[in-house]
Amino acid sequence: MKTNSIIAAFILTPIMISCISGNKKSIEKETRTIGSIERISPALDELVNPSAVIEVLADGFEWTEGPVWVSSGNYLLFSDIPPNRIYKWSETDSIQIYLEPSGFTGPAGRGGEEGSNGLLIDSQGRLVLCQHGDRRVAIMNTPLNDPKPDFITLVGDYEGKRLNSPNDAVFSSTGDLFITDPPYGLLKQEEDTAKELAFQGVFRRSADGNLTLLTDELSRPNGIGLSPDEKKLYVANSDPQKAIWMAYDLTADGKTENGRVFYDATEKAKTDQGLPDGLKVHSKGFVFATGPGGVWIFDPAGAPLGIIRTTVATANCAFNTDESILYITADMYLLRVKL
Repeated sequence: MKTNSIIAAFILTPIMISCISGNKKSIEKETRTIGSIERISPALDELVNPSAVIEVLADGFEWTEGPVWVSSGNYLLFSDIPPNRIYKWSETDSIQIYLEPSGFTGPAGRGGEEGSNGLLIDSQGRLVLCQHGDRRVAIMNTPLNDPKPDFITLVGDYEGKRLNSPNDAVFSSTGDLFITDPPYGLLKQEEDTAKELAFQGVFRRSADGNLTLLTDELSRPNGIGLSPDEKKLYVANSDPQKAIWMAYDLTADGKTENGRVFYDATEKAKTDQGLPDGLKVHSKGFVFATGPGGVWIFDPAGAPLGIIRTTVATANCAFNTDESILYITADMYLLRVKL
């Protein structure tokens, strides 16, 4: 009816509303959001503003991972694993392809997860990549502002046997590099004939280049992080049969002891999308860990404070320099939550 069409016009055209209101000369782009933030404890309000939302910065990727904030340039880098590519996002320039290939530099047709996964910036300002395809941790051998697929191997084997597919890593303040090595980058994963190690390891590469196996007891070691005092190591295990986060005490010589379950999400993994995956540790000791349902936020004792529910399987996260923003890689999305 005619009356209904007039009503619909006023509902569907916000420009008309803007003109009626007077002085506004331009229309701001509407922020697209998804999901919700579940508050388990009032203590979450100290970290995440009660009015915070989950913003969609970009989508259409295949499987986003490994975000790292580059403070020297105020931009984010993140992996898109299947197409073997790294993207760059900034507030001013939005999304750009940053590096391709990022994880596998051999001939086409290898199969499996070829791209880079976890990304880091070392103390010299260089990009460090966990490369599924090349089965190593490597440094990009060009400056950040001139990215090229030219890499120097940091870690590629243990006792003469090739690593499975390094997944994530974290630097200590002394330059030690802690690394997880599940089989996800291999075409047939644990059953792949190219697999040389009989286990999935967590390693420490000391600043002088020595590689030490810290534990071989986790079935799918994944995300990894250090407490602010660097006396505790957190490791995610992305196994649906044992979906847990572990905590280990670190000895003075960088070895692990007193391994215990930090939190067990195995039951949650039966109903919510995702598994314990990437994680980052806040400067105040809170652990932001992707897992079933989204990003779990724990206090230092392992008590959950809340969950950033993204509605999709969630891979990893990263803070900006002052920890005022959390960037999240989740399935096809790049997301942001202002803390």
